[in-house]
Amino acid sequence: MDETQTFGKLIRQARKDRGYSQRELAGLLGVDFTYLSKLENDRADYAPKEEVIRGLARNLGIDEEELIFLAGRIPHHYENFLKENNREITALFRRLQENPNFAKQVFDAASGKDK
Repeated sequence: MDETQTFGKLIRQARKDRGYSQRELAGLLGVDFTYLSKLENDRADYAPKEEVIRGLARNLGIDEEELIFLAGRIPHHYENFLKENNREITALFRRLQENPNFAKQVFDAASGKDK
């Protein structure tokens, strides 16, 4: 995924690549096409619900969890882990932000690039 990729840009491009109109995709998701337009233009007042994001991902061939994170949400199944480890997670995020080399090592390890 491109570093400057936004949630809206990604779903708009994927929708176009799949040949859907906004109305068609909105119908598949059970949302109003004007809401989908706001999402595509990164102008929605709030991030969509996880179910809508997962529906977008399934219909557009995008990894569901990546899309959830890009939308600024955390997948439900991670919530307990984050709550149970809130101090460690906070320290990890701080260290990732403060140390780009450490962040690269973590991300490379997570993606399997360190092998």
